[in-house]
Amino acid sequence: MKKAPEAKGKNKGFISGKWSQLVDNQNIAGYFFIMPWLLGFLLFTIMPIFTSLFLSFTSYNLTTNPKWVGMQNYVRMFTDDPLFYKSITVTIYYVIFAVPLKVGFALMIAFLLHRRSRAADFYRSVFYLPSLIGGSVAVALIWKDIFSINGPINSFLEVIGLKGVQWLGDPRYAIWTLIAMTVWQFGSSMIIFAAGLKQIPEMYYEAARIDGASRFHSFIYITLPSLSPVIFFNLVMQMINAFMTFTQAFLITLGGPLDSTLFYALYLYRRAFAYFDMGYASAMAWVLLIIIAAVTALVFKSSQYWVYYESKEK
Repeated sequence: MKKAPEAKGKNKGFISGKWSQLVDNQNIAGYFFIMPWLLGFLLFTIMPIFTSLFLSFTSYNLTTNPKWVGMQNYVRMFTDDPLFYKSITVTIYYVIFAVPLKVGFALMIAFLLHRRSRAADFYRSVFYLPSLIGGSVAVALIWKDIFSINGPINSFLEVIGLKGVQWLGDPRYAIWTLIAMTVWQFGSSMIIFAAGLKQIPEMYYEAARIDGASRFHSFIYITLPSLSPVIFFNLVMQMINAFMTFTQAFLITLGGPLDSTLFYALYLYRRAFAYFDMGYASAMAWVLLIIIAAVTALVFKSSQYWVYYESKEK
């Protein structure tokens, strides 16, 4: 019975010894070097997250102290704000069309450039350029001029005998100009697909050719299953980015015409910095987080039916 305190003392000594190893000079130096990142993470990520959560339960207009209102912002959002549902509808419509088109187009270009050629690397670099500059303000303004009434697109249509279209002034076409801009920025996904294609063993295609499979069948039954983890990654990343789309609509259409391009992030921005309803905007931000998390979870859940991992088969 008297040995129990002695064992406890041994454990205490073991723990203190481990702790002393963690705080030796080398570890202290490591903590010192990562301190700028840790401070930035705490100050600009963790604190804003919890501040936003607190403000979502308050009435706050940036000029007065936050006033606690409980669930009032969320109740008003779901029961007395038609623009909230309009922004969700527009955003989901954008995600449904923009993400598959962008991922599919990136896969097609990556597959075409997968052939061994001296010019392949040059074309990859050229196709990647829109992704480097596509999110900039300058490119958005240029895109706005391209699709204006007197822009190059309508000028080309007039040359071939067709009537120009009010691309940015017609609710039927405005969102498609933004979708086209998103698809145009396919470079990053293309590079990831190109890397994935290089990892597919050539012997798979050689065996398929021996069995008489066509290129189409090789693409369907070899390329797509082998590339499914990469497709899954690009799909998730592009979907998350699409839900948070803001710059294009803000600079090109301002959410119009008739709120046809009123993306959720743009409406959130209006609530926060146009109407100074920061509490309501914070609540919208958390609803957006929940929506993205739910959709991402569904995609992850569905991946077990269509994503092929070679390691699981071994």
